[in-house]
This record gives sequence, structure tokens and C-alpha cells, in this order.
Amino acid sequence: MASHDAGDLARRLAENAEAVCRRYLSAGRRHGNYWLVGDVRNTSGRSLFVRLHDTANGRAGKWTDAQSGEHGDLLDVIRESLGLVDFRDVADEARAFLSLPRPDPASSSQDRPVRERGSASSSEAARRLWVMSGPITGTPVETYLRRRDMTLLHGTGALRFHPRCYYRADTDSPAETWPAMIAAVTDLEGRVTGVHRTWLARDGRGKAPVEIPRRAMGDLLGHAVRFGTTSDVLAAGEGIETVLSLREVMPDLPLAACLSSAHLAAMTFLPTLRRLYVLRDDDPAGDHAVTTLLARTQEAGIECLVLSPRLADFNDDLRYLGRGAMRAILHPQLAPQDVARFLQPVAH
Repeated sequence: MASHDAGDLARRLAENAEAVCRRYLSAGRRHGNYWLVGDVRNTSGRSLFVRLHDTANGRAGKWTDAQSGEHGDLLDVIRESLGLVDFRDVADEARAFLSLPRPDPASSSQDRPVRERGSASSSEAARRLWVMSGPITGTPVETYLRRRDMTLLHGTGALRFHPRCYYRADTDSPAETWPAMIAAVTDLEGRVTGVHRTWLARDGRGKAPVEIPRRAMGDLLGHAVRFGTTSDVLAAGEGIETVLSLREVMPDLPLAACLSSAHLAAMTFLPTLRRLYVLRDDDPAGDHAVTTLLARTQEAGIECLVLSPRLADFNDDLRYLGRGAMRAILHPQLAPQDVARFLQPVAH
């Protein structure tokens, strides 16, 4: 069967407008000839209305948000409700919904703007994905973290769960959907500038069996995934699991996961920061990040102390050595005043 361009897909979706709304705008409900919902990202409310059948006033499948003034068709509904970035992924999802075959690669050169109002940036797409994600309680994200011996999951509002997050190994590979842990990357004012995705196995008992199970998108440089409110002391590292492991023995210590050694080296400092703990990863890139931060904090008048794990990283210390050993590893590396302030005794 020949490939279907954007116009044909939009027309076919419009012929099934109510079914599309029930699938992708499930927070809404039908009222007469319209489907009412809060917005195109599927929040509850009545601001957005989708026309379900052709009328003298407009075509089926067209929608308008009375509050924001946004408008579009059902391809836009699929894009926005799922937080997709590339039109190729939108088209793949539409074809799957309509039970249409995938096009031949040679014939799929058509493209389409993100919306009539212009292309969304990567940061905007990241914020859409964040809004579309939900709490981690009772989800594969919680299973995944608990299997890595992380049990203190209160105060982890920077983490959310998406049940069907798109994954594509490369531009020529078909799209897949997997459960995912979505982490908000924020600036010092708390604005979401990006997200980090960890695709998970469907039962949460490990990462998804894909080539690259972790990816970030959006504006990342200088920003971080943050746990706790930073004032004068902060511990920063690369990985989310690495920094969360410290919460098991130091639950009140503010933490920042910068997602890579380069971003760790470039992290921005709050004006109130007086002491920075750097969680060192045992590799050359980690050593370079530490060296860079030592120089930057000295220039800024911030005390910088390095925390080194006994094994490859602090999650390995937590999982294989236990909380008691981890506490003993950290104790001599902390400033004395922070031992009493943050390092809690291990319950027996």
C-alpha cells in the first residue's frame, strides 16, 4: 500500500474523531458534537473543544483551545498528548491507531511543521513530556528504583512515570514505546528546561532491552535534576541513581544529578552555596569534572569536597556493601559539621 501523507492521515483520523479523542484525550468527555477537555495535553477541564463531525461551522477533527487560542487537527492532538517531537513518530502513532502499514523508507520524505504557529523547541517538547507524565508510586519506576535498593522515595517529585514513551534507536529505525522514568531538568529558579528519559522493562525489573536506554532532551547545560531545596550545602553527581543512593543514609542533604561529566563540570551555583560535595565517578571523565569544579568553586569562594565510593559508584556501594558500610565510607569524607547535620544512623 502506498504511503499516506499528513493530509491523508489527518483526514482518516477525522473520520474516527471520537475514537481518537477517547484514546488521546481521555481526560475529557463528549458533549453533543464536541469533545471537551482541558487542553491538547489531556488535562481535565472544558477549555478545548474538538469537532466530532463536519458542520457548517467547520470540519471534523479540528480543535480550538478557547483559553490559549491554540488550534489544530488530530495529528496535533497525537503529538501534544504524547509529548512527541518528530513528525515521523506522530505519523507512526497515527498509522498504528488506524491499523495502516508503515510506509517504504524511500517514499516517506514528506515532513510537516510541528504546529501552524511554528516549530516547538526541544525544551518545549521536554516540558510537554513532563506534563504528560504522572507520579511514580505503584509504577515500574518505583519497582526499578526499589530493585536498586532505593527505598526513601518521598521528596522525589523531580521523577515521573510515562507508560508509553517513544524510543527510536536512530533516525532509520522504527519507533517503539516503553515505560520510562522521566526526570525534570531544572534551572536554579525551578523552571523545567529539559527532561531525562530512562526507558524501563515493562515490569520495571530493569532497563528496557534497547540500545541506548537513557537519553536527555532540552536545555541541559548548567542545569540538573534536583532533590531537596538547596541553601548552603549541596551534593552533585552525574547519575540519578548515584545521587539518590546518598539519600538512603543522608535523606536531608540536597542533591543534584547533572546527567554527564561535562554538565557536572558546568553546573551553576546558587549565590547562597557555601559547600559543594562532588560525587566522583571512577573514570577519566569524572576526574576531569572534579578538577574543573575544584577550580570553579575556589574562584567562587565555595568549599569543594570530593566524595569517593569504594566500588564503581555509590549505587554499587549501596547495593553490594549496604547502608552501614556506606555510612562508614562517607563519614570521614564529610565536613565535621555535616556529619551531625546530614549523616543519619543506620536503623537496625
